Amino acid sequence: MDIRKEIIDNNLIIIDKKIGDVNGDGIVDTVYLVAKKSDYTNSPFLRDIKVIIIDGNTYKHNEIIFFNNTGYNPTLFLGPFTNKKLDDIFVTIDSGGSGGFGYYYLYSYVNNREKLLFDNNKFNNSFSYQVKYKDNYRVEVINMILKKSFIIDISNKDMEYLDSLYDENGRIKKPTFGDVLYLNNLYPIDINNDGVYDLYALNRVIGLYGADTLGNIETYLLWESGSFKPFGNMQYLSITGQDIWQKIIYIII
Repeated sequence: MDIRKEIIDNNLIIIDKKIGDVNGDGIVDTVYLVAKKSDYTNSPFLRDIKVIIIDGNTYKHNEIIFFNNTGYNPTLFLGPFTNKKLDDIFVTIDSGGSGGFGYYYLYSYVNNREKLLFDNNKFNNSFSYQVKYKDNYRVEVINMILKKSFIIDISNKDMEYLDSLYDENGRIKKPTFGDVLYLNNLYPIDINNDGVYDLYALNRVIGLYGADTLGNIETYLLWESGSFKPFGNMQYLSITGQDIWQKIIYIII
């Protein structure tokens, strides 16, 4: 296949190019990430994002088309996620939405057959959360599937924020709920240092509105029995630290 002719004929641009053995025949293949530009001049928005694989032995090509194939800043990564001896194909696409979530696809291509190993929709649908404001300036986050509970201390929020929710005794005025957003970030990471990549997922926990970030749900995913599963059936919740000097000034005032 003449990739240059393919690009010109279909008005495509090459976003990235990687080399690796993705079909398992021991010969390196060439993987392209391509897309079409937006109809609007100078817009970073891309459409028809896809992967083109050139077989290093036969030079035949195949394409992988994604369910969500539009967005921003698409990236391509090749690495071993299921087998040390061959590379899998990992693609990320920013949605550009206010929630800051993305589209994530991981494919194997053994014997020139694409197989979806991970995608954001399946991950998003695999968990259900409840985020509820509690008395004494606490927010409880519950993963209803894993049966895990997390408590966030929001007492360092500004007084206007807290006064809108709590009475003078720290009791919640009315039932108030937040949310856990769809998958915001997904990173390849070798948790066990065994030469095979795992996945590190982040979901943002929000309070009263989209920009009201209370923390992040962290999920480490390992390939096990044909799918990615939470390591140790666990999740973690991280929060952003507050500058000490700001807290000191607040106390003095």
